[in-house]
Amino acid sequence: MIKHIGKHSDRKIAVVFKQVPDEEHMALVIHPDLLPAEWDTAIMRAIESPEGQAADDLGDVLHRTLLPNGNPILESLHKEGMIKKVQTSQIIMTPTQASHIRLDELNTILNEMKQGEDAVKRLADLDENAGMVDPRASQVQEAAQGAQNVLDDSKLAQDFEQQAARMKSEAESLMAESDRLLKEAAELKGEPVPKKPAKRGRKPKAETTKTTAS
Repeated sequence: MIKHIGKHSDRKIAVVFKQVPDEEHMALVIHPDLLPAEWDTAIMRAIESPEGQAADDLGDVLHRTLLPNGNPILESLHKEGMIKKVQTSQIIMTPTQASHIRLDELNTILNEMKQGEDAVKRLADLDENAGMVDPRASQVQEAAQGAQNVLDDSKLAQDFEQQAARMKSEAESLMAESDRLLKEAAELKGEPVPKKPAKRGRKPKAETTKTTAS
């Protein structure tokens, strides 16, 4: 039996956080087949380790586990936009080849099991942290925000393209106005009108003369 492994749309995933704060119907996942080989190997080792299997959420272990380049795995996944937000009802957990359960159903069972235990822990945490925000919740929320930013990249790229088109149009208009002013200045001074420079990237065709045999 191995925890944290499941499927989404028949693709293998690793569940980083089973629930997102204030969005309990959503989970944060990664697709191992989209990762560099050395990342996938490091993550699978973390999952299969005793610490990984003992952890409630894989993200807690990835936060303190390093990649071969020395960077924390969770931080690297977040920076590269590899963490995705998925509905828990669409995730099938596969602890063994013969067993499976939907993540939303698993979360319900786990939450009910921990209900009594969590009540005691919450009182202790409130006393210890003196009302401070749970750092783990902040960490999950940051990863969730990173996943949302990935979804916005396409819109951002479209905005950049539209902005570039506007800038190009404005530049062409300014160049045309510059040519007009230079032409008027030359006429006022009685000088030859300056010729427009040839466009870059194209060389003028060399004139050829035909010769005929005498």
